[in-house]
Amino acid sequence: MNEGRPSYKKYPPRQQSAERTADMIFGLRPILEALHAGKTLEKIFLLKGQKHSLVAEISELARAADTPVSLVPIEKLNGLTRKNHQGAVAFLSPIDYAPLDNLLAGLFEQGKSPLLLVLDRITDVRNFGAIARSAECLGVDAVVVPSRGAAQLNGDALKTSAGALMRVPVCREPNLHSTIRRLKDSGLQVVACTEKGNESLEQATIDMTGPLLVVMGSEEDGINPDLLELADARLRIPMIGQIGSLNVSVASGILLYEVLRQRLVAPQQ
Repeated sequence: MNEGRPSYKKYPPRQQSAERTADMIFGLRPILEALHAGKTLEKIFLLKGQKHSLVAEISELARAADTPVSLVPIEKLNGLTRKNHQGAVAFLSPIDYAPLDNLLAGLFEQGKSPLLLVLDRITDVRNFGAIARSAECLGVDAVVVPSRGAAQLNGDALKTSAGALMRVPVCREPNLHSTIRRLKDSGLQVVACTEKGNESLEQATIDMTGPLLVVMGSEEDGINPDLLELADARLRIPMIGQIGSLNVSVASGILLYEVLRQRLVAPQQ
C-alpha cells in the first residue's frame, strides 16, 4: 500500500499551483479590486452595520460570484488581523471552483456514468481534506459543497487531501436542495449515507454503477432532513462496536469503496 503518495492517474493537473494557499486580503478597496479581477474568494467578512458605498458594491459582486459574506462584529475582524482592515477581511481560495452544470455535461459527453459527492455542512477542514483524498482515489468526478456552512478551503485542507483537491473538481452551490433536485432531473440517482438508513450497505439493492450522487452529512447532526427526502436510497454502514457512529471521512471512504466495487465488477457495456 502506498499511503504517502496517492495515484493521480485519473485526472490531469488543474491549472493552478499546489503551493497556492488561502491568503488573506483586507481593506475595502483591495477586496473590491479582487472581485472585479475575477479572483476566487473563499469567504468575505464585513463589519456589521458599516455604511459605505464600497460595502454595497462588494456585497453585490460577492452575491453574483456565490461568494459567502458574513457580517461580523469588530472583535471578529480584529481577531483575524491586527492591521488596518477598514472593516473588511477576505480569504483568497487556494483553488478555482468548477461550474457544476458544465462539468456534468462534459462527463455525459464523454460517455461516463458520473459519480458526484455532495458534502452537507462538513465544517472540519481536516475531514474535508481526508474526504477529498478518498474521493480522488475511489473515482469521484466532482465534490459539491454549499456556499455557506462548509469548511474553509485552506492550507490544512490541501495538506490533508495529499494533493487531491488539486485533482478533483470542487463545485460550490448556493442551495444544495435545488442542486440535488436538478441533478436528479439530469438522471442521477441519489444515495444518502445515514445512521437512520433503512438499508444496510452490504444488503443494498440499489445499483450504483449508473450516474450517481452520494450525499454525506454534517459531523454534528448528519444529513439535513430536507436533503434526505430527495434520496433514492438511504444506506447505513453496519457496525458491531459500542460507539455507534463513524467519523464522516471514514464513512465516506467506506461508501465510496462500495460504489467502486460495484463498478469494477459490473459487466462492461
